[in-house]
Amino acid sequence: MSPDMIPFVRKPRNADEMQERGKEFFECMKKRRSIRHFSDEPVPQHLLELAIQTAGTAPSGANLQPWTFVLISNSELKLAIRNAAEEEERKTYAERMPEAWAEVLEPLGTDEIKEHITDAPWIIVMFRHSQRRRLNGEMGPTYYSHESCGIAAGLLIASLQHMGLATLTHTPSPMGFLRELLQRPTYEHAMLLMPVGYPAEHAMVPNISKKSLSDFLVVRP
Repeated sequence: MSPDMIPFVRKPRNADEMQERGKEFFECMKKRRSIRHFSDEPVPQHLLELAIQTAGTAPSGANLQPWTFVLISNSELKLAIRNAAEEEERKTYAERMPEAWAEVLEPLGTDEIKEHITDAPWIIVMFRHSQRRRLNGEMGPTYYSHESCGIAAGLLIASLQHMGLATLTHTPSPMGFLRELLQRPTYEHAMLLMPVGYPAEHAMVPNISKKSLSDFLVVRP
C-alpha cells in the first residue's frame, strides 16, 4: 500500500533575504542564557501553550511524536517538585558527582538549591515515550525517541527565547520522582524540567562565551 502523500509547496526566496532572516534569528538566539533567578511577574498561559505547540512540530522517528509536556503553575505542586529535586541534587553533589563533572560545573556556580523551581511562574516538564499504543491495542516500541525529543526541546527553547521568555534546562538525576508526582504512565520518562518566566531584575549569569564557528564546523566540499 502506497503512503498518503500531499504536495509540498515551497515559497521561493532569494539568498539575500534568506541571509537576513537567518541573521535575525541568530541575533535573537545568541542572547539566550540559562536563567536561575526569575521574576514572579505572571506569564499568560497561552504563550507557554504556543511554545509547546511549536515544539510539537519537531521531526520524529516514524512521526510517532514520542513526547508529553506537562505545564505546571500550581504552587504546592511546584514546591513538592522542588523538594524532591533538591533531595536528589544533594545526593548528587555530595555522593554521586565525579571530579571531572564537578570541575566543569564550578565556573557556573551551581549547587543543590533550586529556588528557580518555585520562583518561576511556570514549569514545563518534558517526558519521552519509550513505548506507544499500536493499532491492535498492544504496546510497541518507539523509534529514535531520544533524538526526537532532543529536537523538540530545542524548538521549545528557541520559541521561548524568540517570545522574550527565559528558561533553564534542569535535569535533576535521577528523575523518576517527576513521573510519580505528575502521575504519568510507566513508559513516559522525564527528560527536562524547565522553569519559565521573566528574569528577575537582579538576575545574574556566568561570564562565559560560546565556541567560535571554526571550533565546531568542518566543511568538506
